[in-house]
Amino acid sequence: MSTGPTTAGGPSGRADVAALRHVLTHLVTPLLMCVGMGLAYLGAFHAPEPHDLRVDVVGSGVSAQVLAQTLQDKGDGALDVRTVADRTAATEHLRTQDSYGAFLPGTSPELMVASASSDTTATVVQKVFTEVAADQGAPLKVTDVAPTAAGDPTGQGIFFLLVAVSIGSYASVAVVGGAGGVLPLRLRAALVAGASLVVSLIGVAFAGPVFGLVDHGFGGLWAMAWLYSAGILLVGVGLHTFLKRWTTLGVMVLFVMLNFTSSGGIFRPELQPGFFGALHSFWNGAGFVEGVRSHVYFGGHGLGRDVLVLALWLVAGIVVMGIAGAAEARRRRAAVAGALSGSSVAPSASAAAAGSGSPAGEGETAAEREETEEELEETVGV
Repeated sequence: MSTGPTTAGGPSGRADVAALRHVLTHLVTPLLMCVGMGLAYLGAFHAPEPHDLRVDVVGSGVSAQVLAQTLQDKGDGALDVRTVADRTAATEHLRTQDSYGAFLPGTSPELMVASASSDTTATVVQKVFTEVAADQGAPLKVTDVAPTAAGDPTGQGIFFLLVAVSIGSYASVAVVGGAGGVLPLRLRAALVAGASLVVSLIGVAFAGPVFGLVDHGFGGLWAMAWLYSAGILLVGVGLHTFLKRWTTLGVMVLFVMLNFTSSGGIFRPELQPGFFGALHSFWNGAGFVEGVRSHVYFGGHGLGRDVLVLALWLVAGIVVMGIAGAAEARRRRAAVAGALSGSSVAPSASAAAAGSGSPAGEGETAAEREETEEELEETVGV
């Protein structure tokens, strides 16, 4: 009897086709990530332009009012220019983030900025008023009334801290939700609490002793990092009950694509398209970035609102976990009812399971285990 090579229609060929189909199916996730990241990052960052950017002209005379109106008209919606009576009022606006630049006209023109609010915004404002001073034939003096810490000269360290805490959090979702999916929900909730605590402590270590991004306020920074991380983990682990291996893509959309781009860490919403500016008002990354800025550099002004945003995301995560727990309970009851009625197990399968001493669902468990491993491999950074 001859033994020729296996044909394409034989068992080996069918196995190859099945394996290829499996690979192509899983390629959908990285391709969707590519499309999503391109749309989000390029849509948010590729062409920053100011719109309704609040700046002050210091002075109460006619000349100050004429200059303010001229800048307003010339900006065509880019600037929101107002006059303030004196330097003290202008400084207060900067230190409460009610404005992002204050110009003092005269023979020695001066521009006051608060780079801790946003270095890129301060740069845009400085460019505008450098031209104004040049038209007046005088050099521009720039005074920073709220500089960043020495370890964060660009003012973007808080954003990259956000990135680190976010990746630690959403990557943990795949572990707790996937590999820990067989655990009771209360144990997964405990893992969420523990993982978010560790991630937040790592974030504080990076921000303080390791890189010196901030030089005080570590307790408040840790609290906000924990709220932020726990919110991501709760939402992600809860969603895993429904999304399974699509959870990685789901949390990347929520906590990377839409989150980083709307956080205000690189460009404030006044320099971004309206969609991302709108997200900035209630997304959790913006709550973290603005909350840390407020806490560290602006005396806590507006901090309550930022903490509220983080707390509401935490509550949303608890709600999602509760919904997931209810759904899992229904599935368990349905499985028990099916087993009792005998409708979900064929006699031959029951006999085989009894003969082998293994539970009838072992094959399904193995498939789920393979899916979990693939999900962990797909959990990539940005």
